Amino acid sequence: MADDAASTSSITRSFTSITDISHDHLFSILLLLPLESILSFAMTCKKTTRLTHSHTLWKSICTRDWGHSAVDALVNSSSSPHSIDWKRLYQRLRNLDRVSCYKLTDSENSPGPRASHSLNFFSGCLVLFGGGSEGGRHLDDTWITYIGNNFKRMMNWQRVRSDGPSGRFGHSCVVIGNSLILFGGINDTGIRQNDTWMAQLETNTSTLSWRLLDVGPVAPPTRGAHACCLIDNRRMLIHGGIGLSGLRLGDTWVLNLSENLRFGTWHETVTHPVPSPRSGHTLTYIGGSKTVLFGGRGIGYEVLNDVWYFDSSNLRWVPVLFELRNIPGGLSLPRVGHSATLILGGRVLIYGGEDSYRHRKNDFWLLDINEGSRIRLPTIWRRLKSEGYEPRSRSFHRACADESGRFLYVFGGMVDGILQPAEPAGLRFDGELFVVELVL
Repeated sequence: MADDAASTSSITRSFTSITDISHDHLFSILLLLPLESILSFAMTCKKTTRLTHSHTLWKSICTRDWGHSAVDALVNSSSSPHSIDWKRLYQRLRNLDRVSCYKLTDSENSPGPRASHSLNFFSGCLVLFGGGSEGGRHLDDTWITYIGNNFKRMMNWQRVRSDGPSGRFGHSCVVIGNSLILFGGINDTGIRQNDTWMAQLETNTSTLSWRLLDVGPVAPPTRGAHACCLIDNRRMLIHGGIGLSGLRLGDTWVLNLSENLRFGTWHETVTHPVPSPRSGHTLTYIGGSKTVLFGGRGIGYEVLNDVWYFDSSNLRWVPVLFELRNIPGGLSLPRVGHSATLILGGRVLIYGGEDSYRHRKNDFWLLDINEGSRIRLPTIWRRLKSEGYEPRSRSFHRACADESGRFLYVFGGMVDGILQPAEPAGLRFDGELFVVELVL
């Protein structure tokens, strides 16, 4: 018995108590844990309780989960950055249930009404190009407005002249590093494009310098109304769209850019299973190797509500399963011509669009498939309440988020008009710009 007691005492002494672990090592351990484990850890002793209430730890957790650029943007936009309560901010974001809308005042010189254009947050500015307008005409104008830190300020749009892409709508345009990459689109004679352009912003003159990107002999078939997003610092993904003779496409292509972004190469990825052919859907990069596809209009003109993610580590599509009946108001989910934007916290904010009866929408949905690491990721849908300015229901608008991911800028789209004898559909193009703020 004495030997057993001595042995037990020796084993006990060989283990280090949690209270003996240095503050820095304990800090590093906590940052390796998911949030639920950190909160459980806080109850083990006074030392961990104090640590898990520290400002530094929660700012580090926010940086870990949201990224350095988002946290830096939040700090820079705050009037008193040292007083930010990072723990409260993190908890409010996890329980996000509402957004607030603000209409921005345009200067007299501003972009005209349009839809199916491109809108990007780029080097602190909004950059708008092209789109379709009244009478089915395409546009070829480029507009820039500086945002700054005050989203309520008047927007001073400037039209910039540049020898860039021809007029078009239904094209795609994404930000990669310090450049814009534009692909495809349709003009008002119905001609589809498959050209790839690159632009850089000259901040001193507020102009865009475009050039046709050398992609070699291989390129995706011509198309418009496709979905597109970046998947890392030098790769862009496109899927689907409307090709020749109005045929809806279901192919997937990846553009690989050279290290200096001087040229690129396209290649098609062929795997199984794949999302069905569609147009007017969205692709949203959510971090790591995951990109989310949602909705669109299928080959039978049906409007879809399926969710897929593209795993860029092995170039494969994975269906994301969820029960529609478990979603409050789930029958309103199918849509085409919506926007889907990555926001603060790595989730996707879906806004607007239209259903199979062309009823335009004005609702906000939060889609989160970021929790879990298995193939069948948990899918969380949440409808958000909206307060403040009430924009018109719309489809085929464009939206983009600022660097923090807290503010979403929305411009244009198709909206309901006043029925006139010459306009039986009662549709018109919109030209307003408004901001959607996450209420934290």
